[in-house]
Amino acid sequence: MRVTLPGAERRGPSFGLTFDGEKVEAWPGESIAAALTSAGKRALREAPTGAPRGMWCGMGVCGECRVEVDGQVRLACMTPATPNQAIRHAPARIVAGENTTASALGMATVETPDVLIVGAGPSGLSAARIAASAGLDVLIADERAMAGGQYFKQPANAFTVDPKRVDRQTAEGRTLIAQAVASGVRILHGRMMWAATRDDDRALSVYLSGDDGAVVVRPKRLVLAMGAYERPWPIPGWTLPGVMTAGAAQTLLRAYSTAPGRRVLVAGNGPLNIQVARELLRAGCEVVALVEAAPALGPANALDAARMARAAPRLALDGAAMLTALRRARVPMLHGYVVTRIDGEDKARTATVGRLDREGDVVPGSEQTFDVDAVCLGYGFLPQAEAARALGCAMESSADGTIGVVRDDAGRTSIDDVQVIGDGGGLGGARIAMAQGVLAGAALVDAIGGSSVPAAVHAKAKRELARHRTFQDALWRIYTPVGTPKLRPQALLCRCESIPVSAVDALLSAGLRDISAIKRATRAGMGACGGRYCAALIEARLAAADPSHQAPAIAGFAPRAPFKPTTIDQIVATAQNDRIKNESSSEEH
Repeated sequence: MRVTLPGAERRGPSFGLTFDGEKVEAWPGESIAAALTSAGKRALREAPTGAPRGMWCGMGVCGECRVEVDGQVRLACMTPATPNQAIRHAPARIVAGENTTASALGMATVETPDVLIVGAGPSGLSAARIAASAGLDVLIADERAMAGGQYFKQPANAFTVDPKRVDRQTAEGRTLIAQAVASGVRILHGRMMWAATRDDDRALSVYLSGDDGAVVVRPKRLVLAMGAYERPWPIPGWTLPGVMTAGAAQTLLRAYSTAPGRRVLVAGNGPLNIQVARELLRAGCEVVALVEAAPALGPANALDAARMARAAPRLALDGAAMLTALRRARVPMLHGYVVTRIDGEDKARTATVGRLDREGDVVPGSEQTFDVDAVCLGYGFLPQAEAARALGCAMESSADGTIGVVRDDAGRTSIDDVQVIGDGGGLGGARIAMAQGVLAGAALVDAIGGSSVPAAVHAKAKRELARHRTFQDALWRIYTPVGTPKLRPQALLCRCESIPVSAVDALLSAGLRDISAIKRATRAGMGACGGRYCAALIEARLAAADPSHQAPAIAGFAPRAPFKPTTIDQIVATAQNDRIKNESSSEEH
């Protein structure tokens, strides 16, 4: 599955590791998930039902790719492959003391920057560059080994990169990263934010975990630039190994030069799928079909297409070029279609698609089945807003269950020292995120001090924000799906706990109308993803079951620390640090 992309070459030599005792070849810079995918190892763990599971999100959100690495439970998509690792399938339940080891306990490192930015994507890097250039001490914490986020995905740091040969998106990301570093920004890679609290004086403490130890950050200002993750759409077979998000496939390609499969079906809703299909073709894969839930572009969309071209001509031309490349390659493009089921035992082997009517039913006789070894699903995005919600920022819910942060164009929230920018506060795309980042950086300078940001920088960011909002509004009118596909009873609504749609619907039929009660009755939302994938789906079922039901002001499960699974040794290191801080504070008083 290893491929070669322009401008990014592997640096050797390769090395060996084992998976369930079998030798696997890996290369420097690869994640464990990339190495195992290249070796054809799709099934990485067992679900509670005993069913095999593999990588799904590719960005550390879902927890589906859990494996045991030298006795410790790790995420294959976020863990680098290193020589002689002993990797095993993870069982459905891990019990402390069985196949687990604990790191030596130690104190957490303490950082006290002017600004902590969580997330090194387009918005976070843009804000950091502006604030640091004005003289502020800016620290970025990011979960990945490379900055750039999900949009500016960069080749892994062990690859040799020729900036003149990589594509424009990668090159633009490299430039932004270099500008941020040159301005004095410090970046902590491989650090996950798992909690944030306030002391008696209302001062912020943000807790980070990572392989290099726990970190406690006490900033003057916190900027959450955590991005989004892909919206799920449950169908029978969507949990089979080899089925992954479009973003996960793109990460394999762009970061690790690894193809998700040789025969790939790409399906869902939105332009990301077109880009992923084009990149798969460029990597030498066969795209058996591009399946889009929206109708084909036609005369009814002419005005919106013109608005897009006027607002962002380069983006419009890029999209047209990608579609042209797919047509030249004779990739079947099925508009108004969705995947209805995916079949296979140990991994995905066939995918069936059908045409939707406006009621969300599949038109009889329209189904087609494709032989596949990978399926990439992309049905839009959901903001990673749980940290902002846990901190008490004012939130808002939309009709589809999406939760966003109430904020202004600079990301200022209802809490003075917390800003939220980019898709983590509400969806808008990378260009809007970058403009918000610039305005957020200027707002930080206004709040904390430093050399003033030129008025021309403000004005340009405002213009970029306006024109890309126009672009996005027109884009998503064009990509309005034909209908909303109806969920099948046997489809798993909660991946983590293997809870089918039918189990939730049975509770709704019995009169249950509270998402927390459904969680307690079924375990939906109690898995490794923390309900990120099933909460919006359950809220939608609640609304459909009783349109007169008064939904809560903020939908979904209330987030609690740890926001993501975190090892006990990291929590203990943090607790030790806080204990000493509290003792010192008591002595001073």
